[in-house]
Amino acid sequence: MEMSLVFSPGTDNTSPVLVNVVACKNLSLVTANDFTFSGLNIPGNTSNKQGFAVNLVTVDQFPGLNTFGVPVKRLDFAPKGLNSPHSHPRATEVLSVIKGSLYVGFMISTDNKLFSKVMNKGDVFVFPIGLVHFQYNIGDCDVEAFSVLSSQDPGVVRIANSLFGANPEISDDILSKAFMMDKKTVDYIQSQF
Repeated sequence: MEMSLVFSPGTDNTSPVLVNVVACKNLSLVTANDFTFSGLNIPGNTSNKQGFAVNLVTVDQFPGLNTFGVPVKRLDFAPKGLNSPHSHPRATEVLSVIKGSLYVGFMISTDNKLFSKVMNKGDVFVFPIGLVHFQYNIGDCDVEAFSVLSSQDPGVVRIANSLFGANPEISDDILSKAFMMDKKTVDYIQSQF
């Protein structure tokens, strides 16, 4: 593979020519620092409602990733922490547990079948592109995991946030009918976002 895929002597960061949404860096400006990233050893702050933190490293922090389509994530879970149901519309995700145990799963759209597994240290699980998936810390200790995504711009759609935190709000008539619950419950859930 030639360096010109990522870095080109004829372009710079202000170039209007983009590869995977990011301009190629002028080869004369490339340093060893473009090919390394430090910081995934630092746990994220899980002091939030979900008990979850993610540190996503993309081409913005790690220029050497440009055109390779492999952003890296560190995921931290407090006890009972949740990476809520979400999807990556443009990427498959491969996750490995480094410490602790996670209950993970994804659903397929044809019959809403759930594929789930309890993962332990060293286990690897794949979430197919675009499918709704989650990770939940089933234990009483912190969990650390790492994942890679198959797209430079994977995107993320958090299901609850998208539906109940939409701006402007989705009508409670629609949500109450879709989820078969009363409008008061829908209004309460919307107030949480």
